[in-house]
Amino acid sequence: MATTTKYDIIMIGSGQSGTPLAAAFAKAGRKTALIEREHLGGCCINEGCTPTKTLIASGRVAYLTRRAPDYGVHTTDQKEVMKNDVTIDMVRVRQRRRDMVDSFRASTERKTKEAGVDILTGEASFLDTKTLKVKTTKDGCGSERLVEGQTIFINTGNRPAPPKLNGIETIDKGRVLDSTSIQELDTVPGHLVVVGGGYVGIEFAHLFHRLGAKVTILHRGTQLLPQEDKDITDRLLEIFREDGLTVYLEANTTSISPSSPDTFDLAIRFKEGAKTVTGTHILFAAGRIPNTDALNLQAAGVKTDSKGYIATNEYLETSTPSIYALGDVKGGPAFTHISYDDFRIIRDNLLTPSGEGRKLSTRDRIVPYVVYTDPQVGHVGLHEQEARSKFPDRKILTATMPMSYVARALETGEPRGVMKAVVDGETGLILGFTCLATEGGEVMSMVETAMIGGMPYQKLRDAVWVHPTWAESLNNVWAYLK
Repeated sequence: MATTTKYDIIMIGSGQSGTPLAAAFAKAGRKTALIEREHLGGCCINEGCTPTKTLIASGRVAYLTRRAPDYGVHTTDQKEVMKNDVTIDMVRVRQRRRDMVDSFRASTERKTKEAGVDILTGEASFLDTKTLKVKTTKDGCGSERLVEGQTIFINTGNRPAPPKLNGIETIDKGRVLDSTSIQELDTVPGHLVVVGGGYVGIEFAHLFHRLGAKVTILHRGTQLLPQEDKDITDRLLEIFREDGLTVYLEANTTSISPSSPDTFDLAIRFKEGAKTVTGTHILFAAGRIPNTDALNLQAAGVKTDSKGYIATNEYLETSTPSIYALGDVKGGPAFTHISYDDFRIIRDNLLTPSGEGRKLSTRDRIVPYVVYTDPQVGHVGLHEQEARSKFPDRKILTATMPMSYVARALETGEPRGVMKAVVDGETGLILGFTCLATEGGEVMSMVETAMIGGMPYQKLRDAVWVHPTWAESLNNVWAYLK
């Protein structure tokens, strides 16, 4: 029988909560193991935030290069720089992304090892509430080992849902993409069809349009970004169409078939009829699924919801004592900063010197996020309808102001967008804020700071902001409260 290695702490998965938490326990003198089947750093470093925002930066440079004549800057002898005058070296774009990932990953591995964490490479599955089997494939040779932990944390994240479409098996696999594989393209697609109008889909759609691809977005809902207020997404849709993207709403894909060695025909059904779109590549960005199928959670008595996400309480405890879940694997807002906040909750609750524990929870935490289209969609707190539903007896006010009223937006040639605030009309407290702007995430973060501090909107209205800055708009937006 295989020997069992005993640990105080076992972390399954090395996402943005698991890795720093493992290091914190190790530094506190707890014998700690971190089990990771592939790369340290989780989705954010390897397939999510870091690589995608690196790619988006290349897309913005291409966009600004084409717009150079608008600013009186010419890169050729021509008076106008046309779209085809910008050449995209996709291999170099991809390498820049890879270099960034390698740098972040190497830093994560170094810091984790320096903290004293045992890094075990392999796939973990529960045998009981304390024991895990770890299958390794090091050097191509499969082996197994057993580990036992007094406290176990699950931070395995989620992954793109596999495509479900009639005829998909007839299409060359290199043309069927998800949010990970699309980042490895070495050429710009001729016509990229994006299935899904959520955060992931529209970010990639806007990016590849800026890199020179023809792009069509197919979304089954009535608006892009279904969680956002419709007046915000309506303006974003206008911007997309102004830029030349084709967007179909209330569109359902029904089947796909090859139309040539390099193209496919995608059948779409609308309320009013049907249409066929011919493309070269298709990106499925319509959902993700949790990485729980290989964990054998039943053996540990860990309960999941109908989609396979691990159920937790506000302290991140699962149905089994001494087993916790952090990050995307528990469902809810799938953002790196939320995962990192999960780390802080566990660290402070379980590693407090007094041992009091349970000081922090996920209850009522303010959730901010940014969709990295350009302009960005930065949001924090409640949307208008959420606020009205949550507080039916309160006077809810909203203020909406176009970015074309902001001096800095005009001066930089980026006046497209809008900002919207949701306010408690009695207390003046800000309940939610959205900024669709080139620096929407930065402006939103300033409002979030006020919300964290419990400041009423009047404090922002009456503050002395530097002129001209994007932040200066926070003097003026409140004049439109109604």
